Amino acid sequence: MSALHLIRHGAIAELKLDNPAKLNAFTLDMLKALEPFCDELERDASILAVVITAEESKAFCAGADILEWSELSPYDFVRHWVREGHRVFDRLARLSKPTVAALGAHAFGGGLEFAATADIRVMAPRATLALPEASVGIVPGWSGTQRLIRLLGEPMVKEMALFGRRISAERAYAAGFAVEISDDPASAAFEMAEKLADKSSRAVEVAKYMIHAAVGEDRSAMIEALGSGMISPTEDRNEGVTAFREKRKPNFLEVKS
Repeated sequence: MSALHLIRHGAIAELKLDNPAKLNAFTLDMLKALEPFCDELERDASILAVVITAEESKAFCAGADILEWSELSPYDFVRHWVREGHRVFDRLARLSKPTVAALGAHAFGGGLEFAATADIRVMAPRATLALPEASVGIVPGWSGTQRLIRLLGEPMVKEMALFGRRISAERAYAAGFAVEISDDPASAAFEMAEKLADKSSRAVEVAKYMIHAAVGEDRSAMIEALGSGMISPTEDRNEGVTAFREKRKPNFLEVKS
């Protein structure tokens, strides 16, 4: 079984890392499980929000399991580890449902990149952020030098990636990466998610699309999704589909000035 679980709590889904013996480090099986979980969440209209958590450990996630990727050939490392990991993390980041990550402990490397896919984050006071890849001779591969720039800014990402410094919860909060510092991040995250029950799920989804388009998170898809949403309920769309089925020329409505 994968050490990544999808747990349902009514309208809230919990995506939970469960590999505490390895500080919740990501394995290939966990990466493989993430995409079908995202597909399941995307299709389930009863789910209003997703909370990302981790089994209690010294780390929310220590990154990628070195013992797994170090055995790969250079080709497999790039294609099956870096590219696949980047793709499935993008899939989670672009989920239509709002996501909240609860960082009860340290988020390093791939663990920080995983937390960065969430819409908002809550951190414990003791939690820190780091990009330690250079210490083992590699570089961030799951959006650490890309998505994190938007969330933390170039200087802070350089501080972590080039100089190996850790970022405290206080600094992460001041930078806007975390929206709250809490002694119980998971409870705070679930409380935020549950408040979405009073909101229009369609309005929340479209607002997320609009914000993602503004910051460049899959901008082309977001723009086309919004445009398709505008055209879908129109009479022209219905007439075009009907005409196609009846094998005739469509009679679109004239635009009145």
